[in-house]
Amino acid sequence: MGTAVTHGILVSVKATFVPAHSDPRASHFLFSYQVVIENTGRDTVKLLRRQWTISDSLAPQREVEGPGVVGETPVLGPGERFSYSSACDLRSGIGRMHGTYLMERLVDGQRFRISIPAFMLLYPYASN
Repeated sequence: MGTAVTHGILVSVKATFVPAHSDPRASHFLFSYQVVIENTGRDTVKLLRRQWTISDSLAPQREVEGPGVVGETPVLGPGERFSYSSACDLRSGIGRMHGTYLMERLVDGQRFRISIPAFMLLYPYASN
């Protein structure tokens, strides 16, 4: 699990290999990941955009960027948290993801980026 705190926003990510939707013989590895975003600061914030960098040991690096997360642009008051699950497919059983969220402080409209911590995507049998 990876964790990062930027500007009072805590982001934790945990990835899991999904064998039921993977086919290692066909170079298809699916990983789900759970993200928890917690506002540990004093101001209400809104998540506007996401940017992910996805590294796969057998494929070119990918960038994914877009509005919100899973179709939402959550607003988090002090002490509030938002969690969501998503997935990523790789051609190999070894990869890594990290990124940023673009946030907006509602009190003054100031925008800032927060870190999404790097985490590994690892086919369990690749480490044996």
